Amino acid sequence: MSAKLKQGFMRNVKLGAGTLRLLMNLWPPFIGAGIHVERLAPDYREAVVRMRLGLLNRNYMGTHFGGSLFAMTDPFFALLVMHNLGRDYVVWDKASSIDYKLPGRGTVRARFRITTEQVEDILQATADGQKYEPTFAVDVVNRHGEVVATVEKTIYVRRKPGV
Repeated sequence: MSAKLKQGFMRNVKLGAGTLRLLMNLWPPFIGAGIHVERLAPDYREAVVRMRLGLLNRNYMGTHFGGSLFAMTDPFFALLVMHNLGRDYVVWDKASSIDYKLPGRGTVRARFRITTEQVEDILQATADGQKYEPTFAVDVVNRHGEVVATVEKTIYVRRKPGV
């Protein structure tokens, strides 16, 4: 298999942020969990994701199922970093952890952001071809702005050999 295909064929398709947001909102796992991408910035520096409480993502206690809260945060930091670095880099999710703070009731949201400084840090750390594993954090908040859960995501980044 060629190196270009190792990270999936969608990586090689040039999509605008609006088109990618639409496709993500049609992705069956997100539909089933009630996850909706509200915003994906054109520069891929921010994403806002919403999840409403529904029959398919409710647990025995009547609150958001923890796995759905986790799923709503899954691809976004890797996606933002991937689009900001370009095709010369391999980007994967490596590790995640979630710290539940409050029961999730009603609609919850998560706002993912990466800064210019974070992108520059990654570029500098991987310039010689070494892997780099930065960690990002996002809060899942309820409609009152209270933190329902904090998720930490560690991603793997490496510049492709020969670039």
